[in-house]
Amino acid sequence: MAVELDKQDSWIKDRIKIEEIVKYQDKGKDFIPEEEIVSKLELNLKKEPDSLKIKDILSKSLSIQTLTPDETAALLNVKDKKLLEEMKRTALEVKKKVYDNRIVTFAPLYLNNLCVNNCVYCGFRRDNKNIKRKILSLEEVKKEIEVLAGGIGHKRLIVVYGEAPETGIEYIRKTIETIYEVKVKTKKGWGQIRRVNVNAPSLSIEELKILHKAGIGTYQVFQETYHHNTYARVHPEGTIKNNYQWRLYCMHRAFEAGIDDVGIGVLFGLYDWKFEVMGLLYHAREMERMFNVGPHTVSFPRLEPAFHAPFTQNSGYKVCDEDFKRLITVIRLAIPYTGMIITARENARMRREAILLGCTQTDASTRIGIGAYSERYDEQEEKRQQFLLGDTRSIDEVIREFAQMGYITSFCTAGYRCGRTGECIMELLKTGKEGKFCKLNAVLTFREWLDDFAGEETKAIAEKILNKEIEEIKQNIPDIFPTFIGYYERIKQGERDLYF
Repeated sequence: MAVELDKQDSWIKDRIKIEEIVKYQDKGKDFIPEEEIVSKLELNLKKEPDSLKIKDILSKSLSIQTLTPDETAALLNVKDKKLLEEMKRTALEVKKKVYDNRIVTFAPLYLNNLCVNNCVYCGFRRDNKNIKRKILSLEEVKKEIEVLAGGIGHKRLIVVYGEAPETGIEYIRKTIETIYEVKVKTKKGWGQIRRVNVNAPSLSIEELKILHKAGIGTYQVFQETYHHNTYARVHPEGTIKNNYQWRLYCMHRAFEAGIDDVGIGVLFGLYDWKFEVMGLLYHAREMERMFNVGPHTVSFPRLEPAFHAPFTQNSGYKVCDEDFKRLITVIRLAIPYTGMIITARENARMRREAILLGCTQTDASTRIGIGAYSERYDEQEEKRQQFLLGDTRSIDEVIREFAQMGYITSFCTAGYRCGRTGECIMELLKTGKEGKFCKLNAVLTFREWLDDFAGEETKAIAEKILNKEIEEIKQNIPDIFPTFIGYYERIKQGERDLYF
C-alpha cells in the first residue's frame, strides 16, 4: 500500500506543467479580474438599467454578437418584470436564429470513479471511503456501448473520467478507440457511436494531442467556480485540482494541441451565481481574443446531493429556480452563438423550461453509475454515482415530449466529421447558416432513430413535426431538396449515416 501511495504521489507531482500556464498569462495575471467583475455588478445593482439600454443590448444579442461585461452585468440586474419577459423571449429568438428548433441529445458515460482529488462537493472524492470504486475494462466498455448504441439509439456520448494514474491518457485513448469500434444491429439498420465528446481532467499539451488524434469531438472541462478563494476552499491543497491556473488555461492548451472544439462550464452553487455568469463571459471573450473561437458549448449544472459529501447540503450559495432561469437567459444572450447544455441533474419541469429559454442540448435515458447501462438497474444507487439525478426518464419519453413542444431531436454528428469546427463553426453559427446544415442532418438522423428505436406513440407524434420540417426544407432550401429527399428515402429503406 505504501508503494502504491508513493507511486500516486509521484504521478500527482508530475501532472502540472507550470510552463503551460505562464506562457498564456499577462504579466503573471489570469483573465478573471475579480475586482473588476464585482465593481461592474455593484454599479448596475445600484440603479435599474433603463429600458432603452436593455433593448439595445437585446438587439446586439439578436445580431449574434458577444456582449461586453458591462452589458452582461446590466442584464443580470434587471428587476422590471416586463423587461425580464422580453429578455426571455429574445433568448429563445436568438436560439432559434442560430440553432433553429432542434434539440441535440446525447448520453453521459462514466468509465471510472477513481480520483486523486478531494473536491468537497463530489461523491468520487479521494477521502470518500464509502463509495464503490470501479474502472471499466475495455470489454465492459463494449457492453455499455452495445446498450447505448444498439438498445437506446444514441449516436453521441460525453465520456467522463476521474483523475488517477490508472485512468490516465492511455486509458482514455484506448476506451475512446473501443467506443468507436462497436457496431450493433438494429431493427432496420445498425447502431454506432459516431462522436465521443470528452469530460476529462485538465491535460497537458502532449496529452491533448493524443486526444485529438483519437478523434474526439468536444473537449469539456468546467472551471467549477471562477472565484479564486472559493476555488481554493472547495479544492483542498495537495491535490492537482487545487491549482486554479492549471484548470483555467486547459482550453488554451487544447487549442495549441489542435483541438478547436471545446466546452466550458460552472457548478452553480459554489459561489454567487452572478459572479459565475460573468466568469463564463470573460472566459468566452478570452478564447475569442486569443483564438477567434469561443466555446462550442456552455454547461451550467447546479450543485446536487452527493454521497458522503455534506458540503452539498449547505454551501451557502444554492441557486433557486428563478435565479437559475435568469442565469440561463443571460448566458444565452451574452454568448449568443454557443450551444447550451441542460442535463438530467434537473427535473423534467426545469428541463422543459430551460429549453424554452434557449438551451440546445440535453441527455436522456441517463445512467451515471459505473457500468449502469449494461447492468440495466432502474434505481439510483448513491454509492456508485457522483451525484443524484433529477430526471431518469427514457429517451423515448423525452423525445415524445420535445415533439409535443414542437422540437425535433437531432442525433447529428456531421459537423465534427466534415470539419465544421473552430473558426468555421463560429462563422456559420454567427451568420445563422449552421442551422440550415443542421436542419437537414437533424431530419435524417431523427428518421433513423424513429425507425430503429421509437415506441409507437412517440413515432406517431414525431411524424407530424418531421413532416413539418421536411416541408420547411422544401420551401427554404429548394436547390438542395432533391438530394435531401433522396437521402431521406434511402434511410427509410435501411441505409444509415447519410449526411450533408
